[in-house]
Amino acid sequence: MMKFSSLFVLFFIFPIAFAQLRVGFYSRSCPQAETIVRNLVRQRFGVDPTVTAALLRMHFHDCFVRGCDASLLIDSTNSEKAAGPNGSVREFDLIDRIKAQLEAACPSTVSCADIVTLATRDSVALAGGPSYSIPTGRRDGRVSNNVDVALPGPTISVSGAVSFFTNKGLNTFDAVALLGAHTVGQGNCGLFSDRITNFQGTGRPDSSMDPALVTSLRNTCRNSASAALDQSTPLRFDNQFFKQIRRRRGVLQVDQRLASDPQTRGIVARYANNNAFFKRQFVRAMVKMGAVDVLTGRNGEIRRNCRRFN
Repeated sequence: MMKFSSLFVLFFIFPIAFAQLRVGFYSRSCPQAETIVRNLVRQRFGVDPTVTAALLRMHFHDCFVRGCDASLLIDSTNSEKAAGPNGSVREFDLIDRIKAQLEAACPSTVSCADIVTLATRDSVALAGGPSYSIPTGRRDGRVSNNVDVALPGPTISVSGAVSFFTNKGLNTFDAVALLGAHTVGQGNCGLFSDRITNFQGTGRPDSSMDPALVTSLRNTCRNSASAALDQSTPLRFDNQFFKQIRRRRGVLQVDQRLASDPQTRGIVARYANNNAFFKRQFVRAMVKMGAVDVLTGRNGEIRRNCRRFN
């Protein structure tokens, strides 16, 4: 579990958010809340362990648009869910099942934003990642527009990727740690097809990619629409992703660049050499990200159905 001292330090990084968020927010109003979330995530993980990658993607895509307010969950032709970058987000049905059980136990109490946050946390632990405490008390947003979605793509520069995170109050260590979630990620073949066929119009694969990986990915993409972003331990949350990109085995261009860019290569090396350090930094980054632009107190609402505003 994250130590009190770490949360104490983070309070001074996001003072307004952490003034309202706290660990055990539902301990009196819905004491079984976190157990309900954990049990349903565990059931889903037993059927499909790629749920970890799916929930991480959902959580990231929600938090980096209007803050962690579950605006991504709204069903509408012009909501965030309808934006192109969110076409691959899944496991909305799992969030629905969790919400249904929580509404039965504690009506209008636990926010959809906290459900996504807790479910992601639990799925990471199930995949072998860190188990940690995270503050709750988020409320759900009342706005969701597809035009607000501006998320970085796989060819973004390292400086661009880092700036995307630092603009939200995170630092470079946080950015690299959060991108390390690709250790359990899957990437659509279309996101890197040029790297294994005709990189930037050269008629040849990307020279920065291990030729053996080029061959492997070509074979994979002949038979499947996607490939694991960590070709070593694709379902295990560990630091193998960082070891792979140091060996020129990054699948996405931005991932490979992390290992060579002066701004991030030292951090990549530290994470690659120390799994425990990577996991500690990942927890810090997740707690910080989970406090980005959150709604608390009387702001927002507690949705009864995560797909619709009240």
